[in-house]
Amino acid sequence: MARATSASPTGCSSLPARGAVMSSISDTITRLRAVGSTALPADVAVSRLTAMGEVGRNPGALRAWLHVPPELPAGAPLVVVLHGCTQTAAAYDHGSGWSALADRFGFALLYPEQRRANNPNLCFNWFSPEDTRRGGGEVESIREMIVAAVDRLGLDPARVFVTGLSAGGAMTSALLACHPELFAGGAIIAGLPFGVARNVPEALDRMRGRGHDRAGLGDSVRAASAHAGSWPAIAVWHGTADATVDKVNAALIVDQWRGIHRVDGDEAVETSDGLVRRVWHDEAGRAVIRHYEVAGLGHGTPVATAGDEACGVPGPHMLDAGISSTYRIAAEWGIAPPVAPPRPADAPIAAIAPPRFDPAATINDALRAAGLIGR
Repeated sequence: MARATSASPTGCSSLPARGAVMSSISDTITRLRAVGSTALPADVAVSRLTAMGEVGRNPGALRAWLHVPPELPAGAPLVVVLHGCTQTAAAYDHGSGWSALADRFGFALLYPEQRRANNPNLCFNWFSPEDTRRGGGEVESIREMIVAAVDRLGLDPARVFVTGLSAGGAMTSALLACHPELFAGGAIIAGLPFGVARNVPEALDRMRGRGHDRAGLGDSVRAASAHAGSWPAIAVWHGTADATVDKVNAALIVDQWRGIHRVDGDEAVETSDGLVRRVWHDEAGRAVIRHYEVAGLGHGTPVATAGDEACGVPGPHMLDAGISSTYRIAAEWGIAPPVAPPRPADAPIAAIAPPRFDPAATINDALRAAGLIGR
């Protein structure tokens, strides 16, 4: 049975809380149409993903999608990808280019997907304590998906990685904190630290960079599990012009994990082509934290449309920065070459078809979001 949340900070826009009285259905449809115009298409013709089916208890009532390249070798890596608000799994895959990269370099993809019944704007509920605790809610659903995917596909449990955008980035923070034993690395794009919000008003404040408990950041991660082993490596990507999730959140994610990894100071700083990259190494010399600031980038995932790293398609919240975060994240995880080989000649960057608007589905979604019909 799908859960309903009382409201949803979206990382993009907001819809009425469940149970609120709507001024009119037509106004609601207008708002949902506007939201739909910011979402990438999830049509079957665009999607390269396959439904995974049932995966255990699924207390967060999420959907699960896979992309498995042909002739995937046994013991291949797994990348878990979390979409942003107003997006679907297929839309985010299309924009980010992860499945194209998986086909080239031989790894599997798992896409958890939010349901509108859980959150009217398709945001992962990163601000809900019940969804961001070990053993419960959406975090537990995603853990069960990972365990099932590794088992069914014969993947390497030591090479599981996770990345996400915006609300998906904040949920990436939650997964890394609640289940560090599952992941070799994580990449948080335009996201927030773990444990900084417990409700909608707090979430909105934190997105604006206000009200953070800086002193308690590391304690939030340590309290999320009884983990006593090594911690996953972290990458943080954020645009300097992000007006939706303030860039201070990127610095706070770094601070949260510097305490966990026990690293001090800027180990290395590189600047090139509008990109500032900072790296911290642990005592063994392993790069455990990377922080990327993309000059002038707004709220979204940096993609590249030219050059050997190019993959994905620009669109709303998929921003052509001349830098492929997808490729660079994969390369740092060791599942793509450190230097991108020449792109295949038969791998063009495709155009995006306009999203379809389904009036009947939108009316039903509006009524459910308002609490006027059952789920």
